[in-house]
Amino acid sequence: MKKYTSMRDLIMSTNKKIVITGGPGTGKTSIIDFLKENGHQCLLEISRQVTLEAQAQGIEQLFLTDPLLFSNKLLEGRINQHKESEILSGTIFFDRGIPDVVAYMDYAGDNYPSYFKEACLNYRYHQIFLLPPWEAIYTSDNERYENFEQATEIYHHLKKTYLDSGYELLEVPQGSISERANFVLNNLR
Repeated sequence: MKKYTSMRDLIMSTNKKIVITGGPGTGKTSIIDFLKENGHQCLLEISRQVTLEAQAQGIEQLFLTDPLLFSNKLLEGRINQHKESEILSGTIFFDRGIPDVVAYMDYAGDNYPSYFKEACLNYRYHQIFLLPPWEAIYTSDNERYENFEQATEIYHHLKKTYLDSGYELLEVPQGSISERANFVLNNLR
């Protein structure tokens, strides 16, 4: 059994799961990439992978064509990420968390099985950083179908879902990628 010399050593040795979330185009992935480039453990967003796999099969937007199938794939992938993170020590940053799946389903107005919300309660994170809409940096691309107004609406669903799941949220202010990443790092509990 490992002995700790102080409470700080004990706290610093534990596995901490930190989610960086927000609506589309708010800079989440840029912050995650910055953290990863600077030696931090990061688990990347999987929705682009699911979208690209569907596009390879001729389905342009799986989320629009079959939202439940898309969301089930995301939920499964995010649960797997959560489980995989258990073998890591230290702080692990997630580009989106399990509650994001519920928020997007609520945004779409689609029904989903109860195990979606149960997963939000069964697989917990230590801290959530929320990026608010920021029109100046918003861009659209092949995997992002939302316009800025829709991205803003998704942000509100994300905020509600995380709060409903019992999390406190810390909003990341606007700034350069390094300033935003440092805000996250400086506000870890």
